[in-house]
Amino acid sequence: MRIPLSYSFRNLFTRRLTTFLTASGMALVVFVFASILMLSAGLEKTLEETGSDDNVIVTRKAANSEVQSGVDHSQASIVESLPLIATGNNGVPLVAKELVVLISLTKRGSDKPANVVIRGIGPASLALRPQVRLIEGRMPHPGSSEIMAGNSIAKRFNGGGIGETLHFGMRNWTVVGIFDAGATGFSSEIWGDAIQLMQAFRRPVYSSVTFKMRSVNDFTAVKEQLDNDPRLTLDVRRETQYYRDQSEAMAKFLRILGLSLTVIFSLGAVIGAMITMYAAVANRVKEIGTLRALGFRSTSILAAFMMEALLLGLIGGISGLFFASFMQLITISTMNWQTFSELAFSFTLTFEIAAKSIVFSLLMGLVGGVIPAIRASRLKIVDALRET
Repeated sequence: MRIPLSYSFRNLFTRRLTTFLTASGMALVVFVFASILMLSAGLEKTLEETGSDDNVIVTRKAANSEVQSGVDHSQASIVESLPLIATGNNGVPLVAKELVVLISLTKRGSDKPANVVIRGIGPASLALRPQVRLIEGRMPHPGSSEIMAGNSIAKRFNGGGIGETLHFGMRNWTVVGIFDAGATGFSSEIWGDAIQLMQAFRRPVYSSVTFKMRSVNDFTAVKEQLDNDPRLTLDVRRETQYYRDQSEAMAKFLRILGLSLTVIFSLGAVIGAMITMYAAVANRVKEIGTLRALGFRSTSILAAFMMEALLLGLIGGISGLFFASFMQLITISTMNWQTFSELAFSFTLTFEIAAKSIVFSLLMGLVGGVIPAIRASRLKIVDALRET
């Protein structure tokens, strides 16, 4: 004979206070667990969506980021002459020779300084990034000291709003446009004319060369051609892979941090579940004896108490995941460890994170309930019925 599932539900409902307290502890652990994973996923999503699969980015070999890279004019010209580069509607190759430097700006409200990426762009830069669109003002005129800022910069930094002025590179630069790049890293950048920025920062070389391939399948041929050219000392990557590499160190740190915090908090939650289940066994000794006398096997008793523990974990898991889902409404900013610049991104909840959180909560319930359940199943009928 098997004990019906409703029996476990009724017992949890009867002990509403202890069920609530134990489930709340588990919910807190799941909330922390899911939030850290969402933070890591949000960072990876922001940087990975910054790139396109049919774009190739070329940087100096061994350079971890564009900030550390340098591509001289002769090498940039060789890359620009590749036959596998796609052309735009006007027949001009879709290739952008860009400069990337860091400047320090102060945040609105706090006046705390943070590093911000300045990107010197070319005529094809916007065509290579269809996710970037102008939402206010106009494009900077080529050859002028005009810039446009990502909407994240405009909101969070002094001088980043339209019509405002920033001073860097021994010049005053006027913000004439605001652009939106969606949930990508470009929203945390400032763009201006590459030639003017190179002159202002006294940079004789480009930071990178980005181009669009004729076909997404041409990457192997492009990489072989550039790698085998003795005149070049360049690293060739798909743009998506480049930005995936940018997120690797920070995302790994967040996952390790999340695992450490979760292990510490989960110990308390498991102990709480174990105490709750032990109390349930102690208070229901006669009830257990009656069930055994009615013909229910010890394995049925074990299964019933294990089901209670799993239901307790499930309630905690769903509750913690529910509250963690609201973290998606929050946008935070942190330093990108590869570029040492400010990067804004949001928490991202995925199906994989939700599944991991629920499994983790069930595991906490299982570990917390297994010993009390074994004790309940081993109670002898005579001894249980003698309890008063």
